[in-house]
Amino acid sequence: MPDTPDAKDRAPPPGAQNPLVPRRMHDSYCELRLPFASEPEVLENYTNASGGIRTGLLMEHLDSLAGSIAYKHMLGPDIRALPRNAGFYMVTASVDRLDMLAPLYPVRDMRLSGQVIHTGRSSMEVAVRMEAVEKDGKEETIMLGRFCMVCRDAHTHGAAPVNPLSLETPEDHILFTIGEVHKNKRQSRAVRSLNRVPPTSSEAQALHSLYLTYGQDEGREVAPNANPEQERVWMGDTRLEKTLIMFPQERNVHQKIFGGYLMRLAYELGFANSCLFTRDHVTFLSLDGISFARPVPIGSLLRLTSYIVHSTSSENYPALVHVWVHADVVNLETGTEQRTNDFRFTWCIENGPPLKRMVVPKTYGEAMQWLEGRRALEMGSEIRKLRRKS
Repeated sequence: MPDTPDAKDRAPPPGAQNPLVPRRMHDSYCELRLPFASEPEVLENYTNASGGIRTGLLMEHLDSLAGSIAYKHMLGPDIRALPRNAGFYMVTASVDRLDMLAPLYPVRDMRLSGQVIHTGRSSMEVAVRMEAVEKDGKEETIMLGRFCMVCRDAHTHGAAPVNPLSLETPEDHILFTIGEVHKNKRQSRAVRSLNRVPPTSSEAQALHSLYLTYGQDEGREVAPNANPEQERVWMGDTRLEKTLIMFPQERNVHQKIFGGYLMRLAYELGFANSCLFTRDHVTFLSLDGISFARPVPIGSLLRLTSYIVHSTSSENYPALVHVWVHADVVNLETGTEQRTNDFRFTWCIENGPPLKRMVVPKTYGEAMQWLEGRRALEMGSEIRKLRRKS
């Protein structure tokens, strides 16, 4: 079964010292500095083909940072190394969001930081931030995100309790409340998932309208009822995949493949697919969600598959594409595959004419993915509106 937040508590993890001692929020604070402006040799390792920064590599660092924050919350602010017999381990259950708030220019030093802002019985929410630091000391927030971490007993692998938070300041209470809101939204999204319930009436109407305009007469590239300049692309034709061997160099402390490495692989595949679909260079806008169903073993064969599941234009972006990437471990003896991860990303084109390619589902399953992409784009739009007002 996948790791789920707030599962039923078991006995305190053996070997952990005072596992339920309340911790202050800032006790778990960690940061990582990347001196891009002051050390060109560091920048060289992060430069992408366009001269910018490899965002997928920064995501890998954020996942590692979230793990360090979770362990620091459990083991105390003075911990310097993970003990061999801690009696528990932390895993990433999901990544709720990572939103790009400002351009990622490579001429500034970067600071990645975060802390625990909410705890449940066996889960915690880690808020992370990426900031650019100017030479004059001014800071600009580039990215904000949230990781949901869960604690597991090292012997039974069942849920283990986490240290509660001690709220000392008004800011602590505000952050904890935000974390509680996020937790409730996660539960609401799970209940509303199209894997569980039918689409809403408005979603069904939107889907039917798409079918009437683009979904008929499969033999033509341009839909008969649509704008003749609008090219129809079947969702199945956007499939792009790669298969890799999982080497031990990418392992985590639990001797499984590091989740941040999987994030980077999925990001890079999704980026390539977005560029192929739009026939242009795209800009990362948001990571709309990641679920970690099960760990990926060292030595396994991992297949990453991506689809463009929704495409549109908006007032602020002439092109918006939502990409679904899923990772599956392949059983070489049987040829069967087991799902390990689901990733959802949004890319955009910031300047230029409106997108003239429309992705269209053929099957009912593809239609549900189209609606999931529509939901993600609507949520991202609302978040960006709120942040522009603040």
